[in-house]
Amino acid sequence: MFNQSRLQTVLAQYKKDFLEKHWEEEKYKWEAVKTFQDNWDIQAKNFSDMLGRSLAKAGNLLTSMNNFPAGMIIGFAKAAPEEVRSMYMDLFDESKDVYKRIGNFKKQADRLLEKFGNGAKQRYQYENAITTYLWLRYPDKYYIYKYNEVKSVSDKLKSSYSFKKGAYNENLRSFFDLYNGICAELKQDMELVNLFKSQITESCYPDPELKTLTVDIGFYISQNYAKCGDHTPSIWKISHGAISEQNRSLFESRKVVVVHGQTAPKGTSGESQGQQFTDEIRKGDYFYLCNGNSINLLGRFTSDTAVPNPEQSNGWVERSYEKIADSRDTSAYKGVQKWWTPNDNSTCIRVGTKEEKLFEKLILKPYFDMSLNDLYGNNNEDQGYWWLNANPKIWSFSDLQIGGVQNYTLYNENGHKRRIFQNFMDARTGDFVIGYESNPVKQIVALAKVSASNDGQKIYFEKTESLANPIDYQELKACPELQKMEFFQNPNGSFFKLTKEEYDFIMDIIRDENPLPPEVQNSPYTKKNFLSEVYMNEEKYDRLAGVLCNKMNVILQGAPGVGKTFAAKRLAYLLMGEKDDSRIEFVQFHQNYTYEDFLMGYKPVGDSFELKHGVFYRFCKKAENQPDKKYFFIIDEINRGNLSKIFGELLMLIEKDYRGKKATLAYNGMPFSVPENLYIIGMMNTADRSLAMIDYALRRRFSFFEIDPGFGSEGFRAYQKSLENETFDELISKIVELNEEIIRDKSLGKGFCIGHSYFCGRTKENCTKEWMQSVVDYDILPMLSEYWFDDDSKVQRWENILHGVFQ
Repeated sequence: MFNQSRLQTVLAQYKKDFLEKHWEEEKYKWEAVKTFQDNWDIQAKNFSDMLGRSLAKAGNLLTSMNNFPAGMIIGFAKAAPEEVRSMYMDLFDESKDVYKRIGNFKKQADRLLEKFGNGAKQRYQYENAITTYLWLRYPDKYYIYKYNEVKSVSDKLKSSYSFKKGAYNENLRSFFDLYNGICAELKQDMELVNLFKSQITESCYPDPELKTLTVDIGFYISQNYAKCGDHTPSIWKISHGAISEQNRSLFESRKVVVVHGQTAPKGTSGESQGQQFTDEIRKGDYFYLCNGNSINLLGRFTSDTAVPNPEQSNGWVERSYEKIADSRDTSAYKGVQKWWTPNDNSTCIRVGTKEEKLFEKLILKPYFDMSLNDLYGNNNEDQGYWWLNANPKIWSFSDLQIGGVQNYTLYNENGHKRRIFQNFMDARTGDFVIGYESNPVKQIVALAKVSASNDGQKIYFEKTESLANPIDYQELKACPELQKMEFFQNPNGSFFKLTKEEYDFIMDIIRDENPLPPEVQNSPYTKKNFLSEVYMNEEKYDRLAGVLCNKMNVILQGAPGVGKTFAAKRLAYLLMGEKDDSRIEFVQFHQNYTYEDFLMGYKPVGDSFELKHGVFYRFCKKAENQPDKKYFFIIDEINRGNLSKIFGELLMLIEKDYRGKKATLAYNGMPFSVPENLYIIGMMNTADRSLAMIDYALRRRFSFFEIDPGFGSEGFRAYQKSLENETFDELISKIVELNEEIIRDKSLGKGFCIGHSYFCGRTKENCTKEWMQSVVDYDILPMLSEYWFDDDSKVQRWENILHGVFQ
């Protein structure tokens, strides 16, 4: 797991420093937990005020020069207290998977940033902040995660765990395992335990499980390892860590070499600087010389190791370097000089550029990431554009959720560089990526971005959008504007450069087929709105909403005219909280409706056939792009289609327990899943005698909810009262009596009642006698003739009763 002797060396030094200076500087962590525990109340009436008091002592942990998670979440709580309350309720729900809870918290924070960010570009709710909340709430279970800190701890203790940028869940799992192992060792050190307990005061959380002590020792290792008996040259992390006064003096002394986010004191000459490199340098690392108010980028190591060699007169062996400047704007360089190269004739580029601002970033911004991409900025002028091939035999964009990360190794399994290796070197964090899947798909299926530039071994891509309507290879190949595209010139490889013009042209094609949802302010929709429009009592609504949320698939069944379609759309509005028709898809099944219409199939195009995606496939991809929002697929007359044939393998995938799980599609052999934020609402008419029973396999996947006539609901009574029409009142009373007789009829039952929708949508002005009589003559009586086709006397009796209303 990790080198225990190294940990013991650390603990020996920690105990020496503990009373002298460390405890007074760091005891605020235990005070922060105590303050949170004393103030936290999820049911507090003033939630934002309670949240502010709970986090009052956690300022050092949740606020820094360029990172403001506490301030942002408290601001969100003031603007939307119930939404933030719900976020914390979910985060602190220990019955759910912790990694999903962390992901959900980030997604909800993104949504709040859109609504209440007032132009802010960051919500700061990353793994570091969210694990801090978890630790404050459950200090006997969780630790504080900080990527660079835990990576440093892992490196210093020579642990077996690896931490990679972008691999969030994997990093968190390794982090919990590593810190649990450290915590177990601390509990065996009774000298340390007694020393710690002797300093605990009433203002501090007692930390019986030593989780906070583990956090503190992790911090101590990452910041002070040079003092802990390690005899390698002192190294301090710059990336994602505060710069100490000692580090600052190193910069000011002009005797610092920066190696991929690390600094080490060096001599003044190039040769002596090279001799001082440690065996921690890896292939792919960059090296820089800090010289006054500039940072000079020298080059990149290309050999596997850089190790001392006593047989060499200079004491150092480095087989090769790689020049950095080849693909950069050389007009910015003031000069080139040969730098120390012990073993070959390679030349590294020394750059004396407009680097004053970079030096200021290093000194003034403790969370500045020392990657090559960040050194050169990531503005629109320098933006990179790329074409990424996914080989479905190895991996597929369909395997990634939105926000999912895929890494790509820079070297193949034989250790050879990938084709067009320089592209992997040049890609920068934030660059835009076109996601293409090769044979047999041969389509652009997704958009992505570079989430972390190469670390010498891998590069990381994050999926940002699924395309509901993929773009075919042949369509692009036929465009003269793309003839010189690197991918078309020689398609062998994985990662190809695009010019801005090529990228913009491809994006125009993508957006023609996959337009972005319009940015409109949708009207809010509440339970009160639903009950006033749908004419359902509140108790029945609560049951319906509960059934849909629990099963995710529901069929509304009922007699003609009870407003099933109307209710389905309003139910979607209510669960969304707003009237957003862009998140609702409506189809109607019929006897000729097929799997090819619904999911995918070959359709004739000219003289040939092409694989086309159906309406449900496209809607699933659309829903994938906004996993934090609910989407609703509404199917009218669901029992009129051949359901087993239409749904195919979706019979499994639409089940709640299989949402997000992948199955291979029959037509293209590719993985596909139904997203977890998609709900299906079907409607069926129980009075239609011509239809067979619904397929039992599908019946098991749906809950069935009966929609009754709403004449007795508060909403309908209010509507009826607003018309102020005695004839209408009399007609409704007779329809209610008619329904009672239909229910008593053993050959019919309540599924054949007359629905209220026949009588809706009127005002005092147009609720006329002529309109009411037309409803009776052309809607109600023909239906009764169908119901009682073998009993003319019963039909005639009800015709007399209903016509008598108008006498």
